[in-house]
Amino acid sequence: MINKIQTDTLLQFTDKIHKLSPQAADVFATIWQPTEAKRKELLTVASEPERYLYFVVEGVQRVYYLDDNNREATLVFTYAPSFGGVLDALLLQQPSAYYYETLTPSILLRAPILQLLQLMEQYYDIEVMVRKGVTAATSGVLGRLVELQCYSAEDRYKSLLKRSPHILQLVPHKYLANYLGMDATNFSKMMNKIKID
Repeated sequence: MINKIQTDTLLQFTDKIHKLSPQAADVFATIWQPTEAKRKELLTVASEPERYLYFVVEGVQRVYYLDDNNREATLVFTYAPSFGGVLDALLLQQPSAYYYETLTPSILLRAPILQLLQLMEQYYDIEVMVRKGVTAATSGVLGRLVELQCYSAEDRYKSLLKRSPHILQLVPHKYLANYLGMDATNFSKMMNKIKID
């Protein structure tokens, strides 16, 4: 069972997406269970179903793709307070094409998908909140695709720091370089060259 501080943090976060009625909020809070993970622990494995929606309390995680030649593509970072997991596999209830991995020791809350789907059917507020959250995540992914296809490496770096100025302290730089589509040496040069206030 999650504690009051975790419940309050979760509901404060969901209120920013869509305010739940008191009854919906109470029921929504009951499906979450705390879990802890060590550094570099796989929470979701490609080819397996995503069973949980996660809420990050502490730590940093990433979603990444691994191709047939063992090349990684870091797609998304999650950190407190945010939802996490492989959302398409979760909501479509199909095997994941991606991995969800902790980059640091992490404390998370997790809600089983079947309980979440049941609550989405029973409570319109919860369905709206999840839909708005997924829509915002989709919008972010589309914006990132534009950056990867149209921006220079320098502009991608600046955009990342503008969007998440604290990320350099949270995420190991090799993963940030991969996320931005550049090698670690060029990323290091970029960090030394460009200072964001």
